[in-house]
Amino acid sequence: MEKTKKIKLFIGLSYLLIVSLFLYFFFSKFSIQEITSYDFLRNNRSYFIELRDSNLVLVSFLFLMIAIIWVFPFLGFGSPLCLLGGFILGKWIGTIVVVLSLSIGATFLYLFGNYFLKDLIKEKFLDKFENLEIKFKKSEFIYLLIYRFIGGVPWQISCLLPTLFNVKVKNFLFATLLGIIPQVFLVVSIGSGIEKLIDENSEVPEIADIIFSPDIYIPLLTFFVLISISIIFRKKFYRK
Repeated sequence: MEKTKKIKLFIGLSYLLIVSLFLYFFFSKFSIQEITSYDFLRNNRSYFIELRDSNLVLVSFLFLMIAIIWVFPFLGFGSPLCLLGGFILGKWIGTIVVVLSLSIGATFLYLFGNYFLKDLIKEKFLDKFENLEIKFKKSEFIYLLIYRFIGGVPWQISCLLPTLFNVKVKNFLFATLLGIIPQVFLVVSIGSGIEKLIDENSEVPEIADIIFSPDIYIPLLTFFVLISISIIFRKKFYRK
């Protein structure tokens, strides 16, 4: 237990230090007024798109590496990553890169949790999720796939919970890879739609123009339908 507390303290302090350094260097270059202005978005959109078009492989690789670090050890959420991936890389390549980065980062987090945080995870979550153990024993990969698809658990915790059931690393990786594709594709599509809107409008578009843009409302509506379906499955999946 003492070892776990030291690890938690080390992770927390390291995380705060890295985030603080990033914010310091970022805001030493850009002001809040700049990053919240439409011109800032439009100008940087042009920069990233030109960079992508001139060297797609390099930009995709750099995004992949940064995104993996964002997931682990930064413990970042997936939604901003999906939106940014769609904005910079487009709908299809963005989906591929984001799915890969989330899956690899999640696997690193799972491995870390399995080696260093297992006792803590059991203490906090075993009673609540022990009913899943029977499901995972029946068919580890299939239930991991369903678990990833329906979600319902914060991303970081969802990567750690499978340590309760000693799932195989390859099953965790490939179930994550396949299970998150639908959600990632839809959010990446929204990011790509935002990029297209900025490209087509020199001034800030009206809210109605944003909402009724097919590149925005179609993936958004589909995402809500997917969420509704996953909620129905969650009730059955997590039921004791």
